[in-house]
Amino acid sequence: MVIRDIFMGLLALKRMIGSLAIALWVGLILTMGPGLALAENPSHLFFNHSLLQNRDFSGQKLPAAEFANSNLEYANFDEAELRGSVFSRAIMLGVTMRKADLTYAMVDQVDFSQADLSDSIFTEALFLGSTFADTKITGADFTDAIFDREQLRQLCLRAEGVNSRTGVDTRYSLGCR
Repeated sequence: MVIRDIFMGLLALKRMIGSLAIALWVGLILTMGPGLALAENPSHLFFNHSLLQNRDFSGQKLPAAEFANSNLEYANFDEAELRGSVFSRAIMLGVTMRKADLTYAMVDQVDFSQADLSDSIFTEALFLGSTFADTKITGADFTDAIFDREQLRQLCLRAEGVNSRTGVDTRYSLGCR
């Protein structure tokens, strides 16, 4: 309801004062961050090409959200539901995703350097060309996820623990030897 009300208000505003004012109003909403859009936890959000450093998405339900080409440095996704989300070419340096659910996520060319992915679920996620330098993955579940060979090598060096929700061993889920 909130998003529909905002949209209807924007249409009324456009009729009253024209397109330039609408552009300024939309710019104001975007600079306020995703907080307004997250009020009702809609099923599909687009954050493509966004500057979202240090944003707090913890506990949010963001299924199928798109963060392509976004800067998410030091953002907090702890306990967020991100099933089927897209993180293509996103900058995720120092991000925290503890206990997040990224089942079926697409993670393409993402820099996870210094990130904390502990106890998260990445079941059937697709990881291509991403880096994991100094990334914490204790207890993460990567069952049936797809990786490049170099990614697996990096992750197996520090894989340990068991996921608290799925009961799956991190090393086992990665197929580490």
